[in-house]
Amino acid sequence: MAAPPTRIGLAGLAVMGQNLALNIAEKGFPISVYNRTTSKVDETVERAKKEGNLPVFGFHDPESFVNSVQKPRVIIMLVKAGAPVDQTIKTLSAYLEKGDCIIDGGNEWYENTERREKAMAELGLLYLGMGVSGGEEGARHGPSLMPGGSFEAYKNIEDILLKVAAQVSDSGPCVTYIGKGGSGNFVKMVHNGIEYGDMQLIAEAYDVLKSVGKLTNEELQKVFSEWNKGELLSFLIEITTDIFGIKDDKGDGYLVDKVLDKTGMKGTGKWTVQQAAELSVAAPTIASSLDSRFLSGLKEERVEAAKVFKSGGFGDILTDQVVDKEKLIDDVRQALYASKICSYAQGMNLIRAKSIEKGWGLKLGELARIWKGGCIIRAIFLDRIKKAYDRNPDLASLLVDPEFAKEIIDRQSAWRRVVSLAINSGISTPGMSISLAYFDTYRRGRLPANLVQAQRDYFGAHTYERTDMPGSFHTEWFKIANQTKN
Repeated sequence: MAAPPTRIGLAGLAVMGQNLALNIAEKGFPISVYNRTTSKVDETVERAKKEGNLPVFGFHDPESFVNSVQKPRVIIMLVKAGAPVDQTIKTLSAYLEKGDCIIDGGNEWYENTERREKAMAELGLLYLGMGVSGGEEGARHGPSLMPGGSFEAYKNIEDILLKVAAQVSDSGPCVTYIGKGGSGNFVKMVHNGIEYGDMQLIAEAYDVLKSVGKLTNEELQKVFSEWNKGELLSFLIEITTDIFGIKDDKGDGYLVDKVLDKTGMKGTGKWTVQQAAELSVAAPTIASSLDSRFLSGLKEERVEAAKVFKSGGFGDILTDQVVDKEKLIDDVRQALYASKICSYAQGMNLIRAKSIEKGWGLKLGELARIWKGGCIIRAIFLDRIKKAYDRNPDLASLLVDPEFAKEIIDRQSAWRRVVSLAINSGISTPGMSISLAYFDTYRRGRLPANLVQAQRDYFGAHTYERTDMPGSFHTEWFKIANQTKN
């Protein structure tokens, strides 16, 4: 194998870093790798030999690592967000020269990327913040990539990214230059927020089918396998199908039933909800998925609460009604799809609002395209989202795209039946319920917000507008009310 200079370097060799390095090497780009704990370097080089004698060159010190890469150098970092990124930049930049480029491939807060890009520019270095989605498998065989920051830096590495990204037959590689500043990180953050919503909605579908429909794991696997052949075809439905089929290797029955019902989280979902609040964009499906994770964490409290309410006549399920399984399965499928449309609509609206605020000029249709493969939320219906934005780039919401609007209308009866059944059975479906409430709020020309604004004017003189004439108005509600009382 030819010795360096290599085409690119990668620092940070946890599983994602190793897999991405092997992917890059497999696509024909010799790569230098470095990790602070040097055993990881040797492990990666060893894997490269085993997985096809790939052109991966390991280095135990940062100086020889940086010097092994051809100029202008491009180095990807895959280290933990926050302080470790700053530390790695400090270590590497000591040996970098003007025109070299650093790419952060972690889940970083977008403002940190913007701060670093400015600091790097002062040293004459280029910087990209690149969202990488697809987990360990995606990193190894083709992720969805969301690079943002210096366009010049993107151009230096575009040839590699186009080959390393997931390839979708009808729409090309799942990578595009996202935009300036921290836009790549922001888009990846919202992608993760949508992912939270998707996972919660699937969990609710499972709960209704299992708790009310009394479906076994075998039946659930069959149902999800069928769903994965139609409009719900997606990575998350596919892996859910797999999960239902896996037996427990440490005891009887299925593994999914032994998994503790506490969901962990890394923070990107929380950031998404915080950003939605900052931008005054309603994202209730994503927010409800976050709340559900918080509540799942209160396992001990919930076990005690169940005892309290059981003594008051509340079982786990409130009504033990007999349901038509086939009808329920079909209704839940429709409710899941309609709710999913609302979740993606909220995510896209959030990205658009931020793009407007920051002047990023993000193209929503292009984001849907690069999410069609490689990433965790990849799904057949992203193609439809892309087409909706192609038809109308200024689409106010996915809900009013003619095709999606028709689909929601066709499914709303089933959606309402599922939510009502869940409520009457005492099964919480926060994602499906709030998605339905979001839809019902958005589709109504008049809301009870007039009363809330009247209350605000009553106690705080916040004024109000009128439906029948322009201008701001204030009424002495308290005085008038008192006069009529006397």
